[in-house]
Amino acid sequence: MKRWKKTGLVVVLLLILSQVPFACRHYKLSRLRASIEEIRSLRQLDQDNEFSDYKGVIHVHSFLGGHSTGTFEEIIRAAKTNDLSFVVMTEHASKSFNTAQMTLSGMHDGIIFINGNELKTTDGDRLLVFPGNEAASVVGEWSTKDLLARIRRAGALAFVTYPQEFRGWDANDYEGVETYNLYTNARDINPLVMFFDGLWSYHSYPDLLFATFYARPTRNLELLDQTISLRNRKLVMIAGNDAHANIGLTLSDSSGKTILGIKLDPYERSFQLVRVHVLLPVNLPVDSNALLRAIAEGHCFIGFDLFGDSTGFRFSASTTSERKIQGDEIQAKNGVRLDVNSPVPAHTVLLKDGKRIEEQNGTRKQEFFVNERGSYRVEVYLPQLPPKAGDQPWILSNPIYVR
Repeated sequence: MKRWKKTGLVVVLLLILSQVPFACRHYKLSRLRASIEEIRSLRQLDQDNEFSDYKGVIHVHSFLGGHSTGTFEEIIRAAKTNDLSFVVMTEHASKSFNTAQMTLSGMHDGIIFINGNELKTTDGDRLLVFPGNEAASVVGEWSTKDLLARIRRAGALAFVTYPQEFRGWDANDYEGVETYNLYTNARDINPLVMFFDGLWSYHSYPDLLFATFYARPTRNLELLDQTISLRNRKLVMIAGNDAHANIGLTLSDSSGKTILGIKLDPYERSFQLVRVHVLLPVNLPVDSNALLRAIAEGHCFIGFDLFGDSTGFRFSASTTSERKIQGDEIQAKNGVRLDVNSPVPAHTVLLKDGKRIEEQNGTRKQEFFVNERGSYRVEVYLPQLPPKAGDQPWILSNPIYVR
């Protein structure tokens, strides 16, 4: 055999071998899909006469911010497709016009839109601010403390975003922390790996490609727990979709015609992957003010709903004299019972001040008894899922504060 033929054969064999991992990942995604369908068949929802669950997404950008080409029509359609109750817009600010004032706000096609901004301070910190107000029209002219004070006076909510880069923890006027950010997580993808994963699996499992890079936001959770403990204050945990509809790879020919296009985060898919579920009293009229109050109180949780709709999850605390839900304070007295109710059998981890203290597995309803003061929250896992997906949390609750 001639040398060039041998060389060509070797190259072909190497190319084939290089695709084995991606073929295996494609097979694993098919198993994951089957597991998700099985979990869906196990869902049970108990009647709750106290609270209703309203699912939505926070941290969404449109064409107004300059980093996206997404239109209002696309965002509304995606929210409708995902049966969302609300969407919080957080447009990048502009020196030329007030993007919070111009973005989606109010009721559109049955969905509540809340306008807001993502702002950067002179200290380099970033904040999500909603609803939008006059503070949002000023770009990069205020320190973190000064901007937070302006936001507080305007009656808006402020959340720390990109907490790993945040330095203004000693400020007091922020409600909470965007503990998980989908866009940040996606930026860790190796482009070459994403390209071949796309070749193998994008057509069959475009939504499940998220599972190949999704990871528990360990460092952000540590920062949240540490700040709550060290500063003895309440903080609210939210997730940010950071939806731009601009993550992916495109292969084009010399004329500009797309040969292969892989977009990981069209709004329809981004809105499906992770959501914030807000709990409101059953008989309370639902509007933007009610949603904002509940979020500010921590009456909400994060659900990675790609793996199964987390609607119906409850985390509460009770004594002989009172009952509270996540985000609330409760007096220790003679001990507190913490109740976890999951829509499907799951593995639940109880954490106190960020430390794992107890775990229970395999049931929908679980009880924990605590006597010490502290911040208690739970993480819910689905061991029914294949490894990697099953090793990452499905639900992250907000804390209950035992005083």
